[in-house]
Order: sequence, then structure tokens, then C-alpha cells
Amino acid sequence: MSRFRPAPPRSAAPAVPDARRLLEYKTGLYEQFARLGRALGSGPRLELLELLAQAERTVEELARLSGLSVANASQHLQVLRRARLVEARREGLHTHYRLAGPKVYLAWQALRDLGREHAAELDRIARAYWQDRQRWDEVSAEELRRRIARGEAIVLDVRPREEFDAGHLPGARSIPLAELQARLRELPKASPVIAYCRSPYCVLAEEAVARLRAAGREAWRLLPGFPDWQAQGYPVERTEPPAPEGLAALASFSRRQSGRKAKARKGG
Repeated sequence: MSRFRPAPPRSAAPAVPDARRLLEYKTGLYEQFARLGRALGSGPRLELLELLAQAERTVEELARLSGLSVANASQHLQVLRRARLVEARREGLHTHYRLAGPKVYLAWQALRDLGREHAAELDRIARAYWQDRQRWDEVSAEELRRRIARGEAIVLDVRPREEFDAGHLPGARSIPLAELQARLRELPKASPVIAYCRSPYCVLAEEAVARLRAAGREAWRLLPGFPDWQAQGYPVERTEPPAPEGLAALASFSRRQSGRKAKARKGG
């Protein structure tokens, strides 16, 4: 019996990509990434994204909170909209903006964290602001979760009420910073207070802790802001229906990520 076996058919050699088409492909691809980078490459636009991570906002609200003129805020929002980083809806005479999806905030968060690690200028700016002010002890998200579970602290949200309504930490009390002095009696004197606001660089919680300690209260600041807490997959509460995108999508995305990590740990 012959042992001869026919050789398997030779596969066709891979086609060599046309140099011109390959160049056009790479140029177009990286130009789109650069377009997103240019949309993010503006201080006011990054602040607008951070504000939209708290709650859906009108142009007028964003202008007031950021200190921009309405016209300037509108121009920045249009840049973000063309880059598909924000979405808008009309309601009566007003246009409401929201984040286009959960990864928009995660991109800003990654950029912020990269700056914290590699941009020495950030430290200089922070030191210049706080040179005549005391920085208060900070509590991590994990430490706060332990204290909540043991019932050892009051969680205080000092952001504006509409941001609290859009999403807040479980069991948190809403006392905007501007109302804190007049509403101190609402906080039991024997209970430590942990205040939080929008982000690690937000000064609202710092101011709240300063006022609480000046009034003889035991108080700390939560290091992450509300969107960071939610991005880590921790539970949140709402007092109004969530928008279809933005924070609601970020919560769903965070839950899926947490589920994948839990499965990976079990499989490992």
C-alpha cells in the first residue's frame, strides 16, 4: 500500500495592502482619535463634562455653575456634541444636555488620574489654593462603606439639590453648602459627619468640613466624588427618574463591570 499522500493545497498568499490605501486608513483612524482629544483639550469643556456627570443640565444652568457666559457655554457644548461626547434634548424653550454614555465620564476620569500622577503643575495649583487653608482628613470609599455598614457616620451631600436628586450615596442627607450653617441643627452632635461633593478636586466638601469643625463637630471629607463612587460600581440612590443615558448608563456599565470581575475571581 502506497504511503504517498498528496500535499495539502497551498493557501493563497496574503494580499499586500496598497500603500496609499493603508496610509489613508491610518490617517483617518488617528485623526478621529485626535478629534476626540481636541474636544477634551479645553478646561471649560472638561468642567462641563464633570458637571454633566452629576445631573442633566440646561445651558443656562451650566453657564451659572461654571462661571461662563451662556453664549460661551453653548459654544463649548456644541464642540462636545459634534464629538458625540454629549447629547441634547429640547423641552419647551430650553435645551437639556447629558453625557452621551458611561465611557465619556470614564475617559475624563482617566485623564484626571493621569494628570494627578504625571502633571506636577497640579500639585502647585493645589498648594497655591490651600496655602492659607487647612486640608482636612480624607476618607476612602471603602472606609466609608465600612462606616455606613456599622452605622458610625452621617453621610452628607453638599452639592446642589438637583444633583442630589439625580443620584447620591445610599442614606446620604442633602444639605447644600450654602444652607449648611442654617441647618446645622439637623445633624446630631454626637454623630461624625462625612461630607462629599463632585470630585476629588471639588472644594464644596472641604468648605463643609471646615464649617462643621468650626462648629465643634467631628467631620471628614470623602475623597472621591459622587461619579467616582458610582463608577466603582458602588450602590446609589435617586429621588427622581434617571435620564436614559449619562449617570444611569454609567451605573449599568459599572454593575456589568463588577459582575465580570466577580466571575473572574471565582474562575481564578
